[in-house]
Amino acid sequence: MPELRVGDQQLQVAHHTNLLDALLGGGVAVPYSCRAGSCHACLVRCVAGEPEDRQPEALAADKRAEGWRLACQCQVIEDLQVEPFDPQRDGLAAKVLALDWLSPQVLRLRLQPAKPLRYRPGQHLLLWTDQGVARPYSLASVPGDDDWLEFHIDCRLPGAFCDAARRLQVGEGLRLGELRGGALHYDGDWQTRPLWLLAAGTGLAPLYGILRDALRQEHQGVIRLLHVAHEPAEHYLASELQALAAQHANLQVELITAAQLLAALAELRLVSRQTLALLCGHPKTVDSFARRLYMAGLPRGQMLADVFLTRA
Repeated sequence: MPELRVGDQQLQVAHHTNLLDALLGGGVAVPYSCRAGSCHACLVRCVAGEPEDRQPEALAADKRAEGWRLACQCQVIEDLQVEPFDPQRDGLAAKVLALDWLSPQVLRLRLQPAKPLRYRPGQHLLLWTDQGVARPYSLASVPGDDDWLEFHIDCRLPGAFCDAARRLQVGEGLRLGELRGGALHYDGDWQTRPLWLLAAGTGLAPLYGILRDALRQEHQGVIRLLHVAHEPAEHYLASELQALAAQHANLQVELITAAQLLAALAELRLVSRQTLALLCGHPKTVDSFARRLYMAGLPRGQMLADVFLTRA
């Protein structure tokens, strides 16, 4: 049986055991969220030995070269020594700059990193609490326009991170983990193409950043933003979006409830085969968006989607 070493701890594990399961079974506190290789909360560095990696493309080449692996995607096939990601050692310090409730369910968190962070709208970042809870959140801020990193935390349901976020105070510290480039982004070559932004819940966060980035780059095509919320009061950026629509004639904003979603999707009509669609939110809603757009004639290659995976 392969030996798995973590610090001074030695574990005997069965051949081809999932690395994350082996670590958790041995009492090693490795955070995880999706178990699908998306959240990157379960990063470990291989010090000696090499696991079998089922999804090597999930990590950037430079991260892999440094020995980092996603524990949830690896299996132990030989003696292996690993170091779990340590936010104090491996992460970037940040302090809470501002906290405010955009709605009864959505907490806006603004952070000031200890040193500038290079990012683009549409990316997401792993946030760590002092208690070792790690969750990925999409950036809603725009570099160059905002002097902070902004996140929209959905607190409708209890969760380890959102419960900790409720207790945060201005000036307190968090640690920042890996910055990831999701599917969502804005390309300057899209200047004249119709752009549809379809979001559910806090799936609006990355699309809000992308929208502001597109407007900053003076996007010429029509931009149509549709936000789905459970109740009208949960359109947490309604005033900001309506203000942008008043300033930009090419921006159309539609705020609908979940009960209105099917009717709203049935009315979607492509105005151009050059349309691009960016989708974000709960997997079921994103799937509804994608299926309706495809039926309306939009090729799947012109849809970019990012889904919020729930804890496995």
